Amino acid sequence: MSAPHIGYAAMLEQFGPNEVTGYCADAEAAGFTGVMAADHFQPWVPRQGNAPFVWNVLTAIGLKTDGDLGPGVTCPSFKMHPALVAQASATLAAMFPGRHWLGIGAGEALNEHIVGGYWPEGPERSARMFEAIDVIKKLFASGHSGKEVKHSGQYFKLESTRLWTMPEQTPEIYVATAGPLNAKKTGRVADGIITPGAAPAKIEMVLGKFAEGAREAGRDPETMPKILQLHLSWAETDEIALSNAMLEWPNGGMKFDKGDVRSPYHFEQMAKLVRAEDFAGRMVISADPDVHRAEIQRYLDLGFDRIYLHNVGRNQTEWIEAFGREVLPKLTR
Repeated sequence: MSAPHIGYAAMLEQFGPNEVTGYCADAEAAGFTGVMAADHFQPWVPRQGNAPFVWNVLTAIGLKTDGDLGPGVTCPSFKMHPALVAQASATLAAMFPGRHWLGIGAGEALNEHIVGGYWPEGPERSARMFEAIDVIKKLFASGHSGKEVKHSGQYFKLESTRLWTMPEQTPEIYVATAGPLNAKKTGRVADGIITPGAAPAKIEMVLGKFAEGAREAGRDPETMPKILQLHLSWAETDEIALSNAMLEWPNGGMKFDKGDVRSPYHFEQMAKLVRAEDFAGRMVISADPDVHRAEIQRYLDLGFDRIYLHNVGRNQTEWIEAFGREVLPKLTR
């Protein structure tokens, strides 16, 4: 048995750039491995209070830590053209060789509608994401070959150009998805998959489709990273843990697709309808570290290679210390 890869999920919706960078350094010192940083232009609800630019913050995190780091996840489709995402990723990878990975998602209106224009339904957002990945791959290849590339697709145009700053090791591209169609296509075109915590049957379905797509493309899914982002609420008492979830992360109790909601103030109104029971089966809320350890171990046993943990409360320092002492050392792969 070996020690599993348990990273820190830096929620930029909740903390300013300097504060969250400090938490990342503290987490690494406590035994966490690597950082997944949220890419948000707005927080989910106004109370969360922050939304710094993820690429600036990842640079600062890289200077303060030694582990892997990447956005969890960025959308290369609306507010940022895939060419800019490719340049940002290549630059970060050049600064921190062998450490950076690129997490990609189809986008949510909360963060992407800010540039205006038509907001498409889910299937088109997915199609745009996969075309954007094609653009990014072309640009990564241009950085190695020195040859200009171009692209003229359904959603994106790239005139003849190349990346001029490119690391020796190309950043791996991981796609975030929780659905069967995107999971299968992710297995075909990406280097790994990111998915949120869910019931075992759904996890097995998503990972199964991912593996199916990988094998269809002649790839070995066993060698491809399977990554989980897991939200949880730990505090000194169960009551405080529940209060933290209700106040700081009510979006975790919203049982509907949140991709079309445009404003934190709209989420704030929806949060008034969230009840404690809405978190059941969606997020562990407990003061007992062993309850959280068992939940994390369950996902490791389902086949995840990396898990990035997010404690939804403001009590990051206490949580990092408690989990570094009582949870991380007991986890196995």
